Parts: sequence; C-alpha cells; structure tokens
Amino acid sequence: MATALLEENKKYRKVINILAIVIPVAVAILIGIRQKIDLGPWTKVLPHVIGMLNTATAILLILGFYFIKINNRSAHRLIMTLAFLLGAVFLVCYILYHISNESTPFGGSGFIRPIYYFLLISHIVLSIVVVWFVLRAVYFGYSNQLEEHRKAVKWAFPIWLYVSVSGVIVYLLISPYYT
Repeated sequence: MATALLEENKKYRKVINILAIVIPVAVAILIGIRQKIDLGPWTKVLPHVIGMLNTATAILLILGFYFIKINNRSAHRLIMTLAFLLGAVFLVCYILYHISNESTPFGGSGFIRPIYYFLLISHIVLSIVVVWFVLRAVYFGYSNQLEEHRKAVKWAFPIWLYVSVSGVIVYLLISPYYT
C-alpha cells in the first residue's frame, strides 16, 4: 500500500513539475506572438475583469487563511478551490487579452514610474514561480497529505497573495492608460 502511494506521488509530482514549466512557457509564447488575433471589441474589458479576478482571489486567499486558522477545513477547502478556479479563469482572460490587444504602455512619470515597474516585474516573476507551489498545495490538500500541503503552502500562500495584490495595484496604476 505504501509503495503504491509512493509511486502515485512520484507520478503526480512529475505532472506538477511539467505543468509548472509548460504553463508559463505557453503563456509567454502566446503573449509573444506579434500578430494579434482579432477577437472583437469585447476584449477591451478584459483588463478590468482581470483586475476584479485578482481582487477576488486576494480576498479568497485571506478568507482561506482565516478558515484554516479557526480549523474550519471544509470552508477552507471550498474557498481555496474557488481561488484556484479564479486563477484558471484569470489565466484564460489574460491570454485572450494579450493575444488580441497590443500592450498598453505605462504613461506615469516621476517617482511612481519605478514603483510601477518594480511591482510589475516582481508580479510577473513571482506569478511564474507560484505555479509550482500552488499546484503542489492543491494536490497535497486534495490527496490529504497535510504535512506536505503545509510545506507547500508555507511558500504558496505569501507568494500567491503578493501576486494577487500586486496585480491589483499594477492594474490600478495602468488603468488610466487603457484606450
């Protein structure tokens, strides 16, 4: 029985490792396509949807933290599942926007400019890093491997929360420049 669980863990860890590489690379390739695809004017609202998704995700992460601290595991699991699903919806919206619209240049100047770029760059880098931790946290949580889940969450939670909150701030800073 223990050997079967060990083999299953190896299989899922391998899948998680592959996904943690494939997802960011696929996103980078799709965004890097120079020829934009005309999906229609509705894509112009996607940055606002993405901002709301980041806000909702940050709120859900804080709620998930709260529920696990008061030992309400069922509420924690539900909230964190919703946060994970919102992350997937975010990713789809993000890709749809960037394959159909040119990047919006930041128009701010002065002291806000380096702050914006620091937040943007750290947001992007950590959004790549967090994929691996979140996938592990979800897998270990759903497979009831709570010690491994806690180890993954030790990193996943603060990074994911930072990515969500910094995404909201970046959106608020660049939103005046959307056409």
